[in-house]
Amino acid sequence: MTGSTRAARLHRALRAPEATRSNALPAGAWWLWALGLATAASRTTNPLVLGLLVGVAGYVVAARRTDAPWARSYGAFLRIGLFVIGVRLVFSVLLGSPIPGTHTLFTLPEVPLPDWAQGVRIGGRVTAEQVVFALYDGAKLATLLICIGAANSLANPARLLKSLPGALYEAGVAVVVAMTFAPNMVADVLRLRTARRLRGRPTGGIGAVLQIGLPVLEGALERSVAVAASMDARGYGRTAQVPPAVRHTTNVLTLGGLLGICAGTYGLLASQGAVYGLPLLLIGLAAATAGLRLGGRRSVRTRYRPDRWGARAWLVAGSGAAVAAAMIWAGSADPQALHPGVVPLIPPVLPLWPAAAVLIGLLPAVVAPLPPSPTGFKEQA
Repeated sequence: MTGSTRAARLHRALRAPEATRSNALPAGAWWLWALGLATAASRTTNPLVLGLLVGVAGYVVAARRTDAPWARSYGAFLRIGLFVIGVRLVFSVLLGSPIPGTHTLFTLPEVPLPDWAQGVRIGGRVTAEQVVFALYDGAKLATLLICIGAANSLANPARLLKSLPGALYEAGVAVVVAMTFAPNMVADVLRLRTARRLRGRPTGGIGAVLQIGLPVLEGALERSVAVAASMDARGYGRTAQVPPAVRHTTNVLTLGGLLGICAGTYGLLASQGAVYGLPLLLIGLAAATAGLRLGGRRSVRTRYRPDRWGARAWLVAGSGAAVAAAMIWAGSADPQALHPGVVPLIPPVLPLWPAAAVLIGLLPAVVAPLPPSPTGFKEQA
């Protein structure tokens, strides 16, 4: 066998196939990847690193999103992120900031407040330091939202519901209905704006927003009711009889595990909680897994075509976890690189190793199956 033949076989083995019903990635893989990027974003205020995370998420979405309605929600989350940055800047300018500064940009008329409102300020001096701090803080929150938007664009909510354990079907129905609200609302807005444009009516301005808002909310409510009705018709929520001791043990393990996961995740997302966050998260995962397996005995439903976690799914989920782990490590090894100073003002510098670690998040754009062609398999069917 020649070298060129081996190279050709290796290239064919690594080339991502076109997505079908059998090899499509589980929705949980996309969510784990996006949550890894969000965890990485929560560990830094460096605008260059945050911009790189947004670029990585955007590239993967552009490379692997389908034609499904929820795939168009990424642009909406981008606009929401810009809105969050704007709101953070406005609040910083109007209400002031505890960040001291010496570079005065302008001074607003200060509103006198009563004595019981000491510590609150409206107007006054606006410094460059407080504006830059607000910009960094808003950019971090916007990046978190954009990473969640990437998961909304790539993951099929119906497949996410199918992959939930039997003990969480009741809660899963509510979660999936809530998660599908944003993508369906974006699809309704696009549909109504297109209809108004074809009729020669304006699509921008306050009047157009007010006329579009009511049909959008009505459509989202109708879709939620339809989803709940279809799930009930398919047997969601039907459980088998189990002994009371098993039921109580299941509730304690599941609720305790989920609380541990929430506390551990909060610890990982907080700036100084990585020490206790990981142990709490692992303990919570173990307790929740035991509770879910025990509670699975109550489920009487069978699962049609269950999602399979193949090598590509593990690579996608693992790339997000690797980015998060690398950023947590970088935050403890060199915190100044991930948090550029604002007092005194210094320009942010792109740290080499954290930036290289963020690029691991591009792996799904290579290994994830290609989205189907418009004439082929449609995932939303």
